[in-house]
Order: sequence, then structure tokens, then C-alpha cells
Amino acid sequence: MSSAARVLCLSLLLLLAVCPAATAAERWSLAPSGGGRPSFYGEGPAGTVLEDAVSVTNRSGAPVTVRLRGTGLTFRDGTVRVPARTRADVPFTVTVPTADRAVEIVARDTAGDERRVRVQLRVTVPELSALTVERVRVSGDRIAYELVNRGTTPIAPRLAVRADGVFGRVLDRAPRDLPVELPPGSRTKLDEPWPDRPALDAVDVRLTVTAAGGVRDTAEASARFVPWGAVTGTAGCAGAALGAWLVVRHRRRRRPYDGEATEAERSGRQAELTGAGT
Repeated sequence: MSSAARVLCLSLLLLLAVCPAATAAERWSLAPSGGGRPSFYGEGPAGTVLEDAVSVTNRSGAPVTVRLRGTGLTFRDGTVRVPARTRADVPFTVTVPTADRAVEIVARDTAGDERRVRVQLRVTVPELSALTVERVRVSGDRIAYELVNRGTTPIAPRLAVRADGVFGRVLDRAPRDLPVELPPGSRTKLDEPWPDRPALDAVDVRLTVTAAGGVRDTAEASARFVPWGAVTGTAGCAGAALGAWLVVRHRRRRRPYDGEATEAERSGRQAELTGAGT
């Protein structure tokens, strides 16, 4: 036998040894039904039930039986017998969790061989814009407050400020953009300067916050402004005047009684009596 014939025979033997093993490894497969998808993908609000199907393809010349399982997945048929050279599409359902998650569909045949395919689940949240103004308070020459984004979208707020005192409007600021953007679920502390606040007044302060999408909320707070330095000085003057009046009144009430007359007074009275007798 020539050397070329020996090489050809050796190659044929190698092919015969390798091909059956490759065929056994690929005698059945698992994939999303419909073709063209390497894995499953589904999205929706949390709690939504999604439906799809997985295909078990038997390429061998003998039937194959597989069992299907997957966390959070419900199969119409958990055990499937697929005839030779046949494909079986198995419907299943899955519930969208409260957070993004990836699971797997696992198929195992009676010989212990397994196939896996990935299922990616994404939670979608409906867009909702909501904002509240809370904890408004006046402290010194500033108006402090907090903004809370209670929606699911970022918010760029606008602020308007108004304050009414005993004798009318003392502050009126038109809506303006605030230099902040509030992420969903965030709470932000802010303050508004008020350097020219009244020195003496009782005021009601109202904050109105608006944003795109019809977002609007208002909150109020009351404040009393009293110039304590002036009040203290006035009180001191009034106290001093009252003290002086009390001293004078006290001295007047301590005038000598007749029984305690001085020597000069007694001499004067005696002289008056002597003159009356002549």
C-alpha cells in the first residue's frame, strides 16, 4: 500500500471516530421559538405576566425526552417527548419581578445532558411626575423649606414666593427656575433669602412650586417679627419712669404726723396761742 493510501485510510478512520461523537453532542437543542433569538427578553410593570415559547429540536434518529425547569417560570408541559427529527414548541409564562432579573430555562434529558437558554426580565416603571413642598419655616432673614420628588421622573422645579402681613403684601416674587434637578424619590433642603423682611409684623408666607407636566404644590408658614432690642429699650424707659413715680409717691406718704412735729413747729404754734390771749 502506497503512503498516500495509508494517509487516506487514516483520515477516514479519524472521521468515523469523530463524527458519531459530534452527532451525539448535537442530537437535540434548546432555543427561543421562532428563530433568530439567542435568548429571551421581556419587560413590563412589576407583576405583569409575560407569555412565550421555547423550542426543543431533536435532530437524532431516536426520540428524546427532556424535563424543563426555570425559576419563576411556568411551563405548559414540564416534561416533553420529542420524536426523531422533530421540533416541539413548549409555551411558558413568567411574571415580571419588582427589579430587573435574569433567569435560565434548563432542559435535561434522560441521559443527563443539559441545555440552557437565558431569560432577561426588565421592569418598566410608568412615568409619573409628582412633587411636594414640606417643612416651610422662617428663620431670621431666610425662608427654609424642603422639596420631595414623589414621582418616577427627574424634576426641574420653579419657585414663587409670597408673604402677606397685617397691612398687606410684604413679599411677592414671580416664579423662577431653581438651580437644582430632583431625582426620583429624593428629598432636598433649600432656603430662600429675605434680607428686607419686616421689622415688626405678623406674616403668612406661601411657597408655590411648579414643574413640567402639570406639577404644582404649595405650602405655608406663619412668622412674627418683633424688634426685641427696641422693645427692651422702651421697656427700660418705662420701668425707670414707673420707679421714679413710686419713689415720689412713697416720699409723700411719709410726711410727719402732728404727734411727731419738730421743735420749730411747736414754737410757732405756742407763739400763735400767746398772741390770741392778749
